[in-house]
Amino acid sequence: MASTKPGERKLQILQTLASMLENPKGEKITTAALAAKVEVSEAALYRHFASKAQMFEGLIEFIESSIFGLINQISEQQEDGLLQTQAIIQMLLNFSERNPGMTRVLIGDVLVNEDERLQVRMNQLAERIEMAFRQSLRLAASQGHLPESEATVRASLLCSFVLGRWMRFAKTGFKQLPTEQAALQIAMLLR
Repeated sequence: MASTKPGERKLQILQTLASMLENPKGEKITTAALAAKVEVSEAALYRHFASKAQMFEGLIEFIESSIFGLINQISEQQEDGLLQTQAIIQMLLNFSERNPGMTRVLIGDVLVNEDERLQVRMNQLAERIEMAFRQSLRLAASQGHLPESEATVRASLLCSFVLGRWMRFAKTGFKQLPTEQAALQIAMLLR
């Protein structure tokens, strides 16, 4: 059997964990089941991650770097505040749709029986998303698209909208797509 390069096994473990999270039944994932899927021993898992919580942290790091990297790109490329906001919402919904297992991490349902700091971290991620909306909406206000006083309230509303779409996607067994009729709804929210 060919040996894997450093980091490859770790990535394989995280990819396998993410794919196991795509199971719409939402069963608890054990390290034994994960090890069997990766075709390694549980001890081998623990050589790469000190705990199951660290495995979830690896997924959260991937989510954070992906989402906020894309938000930064959108902010740099789109100068219109409303179009920037719209693009961020669409990206967040697309990310969820393309990564159903990650959606279960985003809404925190797979973190319920795990280390509490993981849920705290997901709450912080939601706060950072809301802050990104606030920045884009303040830009939109400075461009005369909406009153400055609405930026904070709308940012909260948009964050709730995205979280709700993620939640419905996960809770329907990934059948109700987060992007379904989203364009019209986003347009209504940004009027």
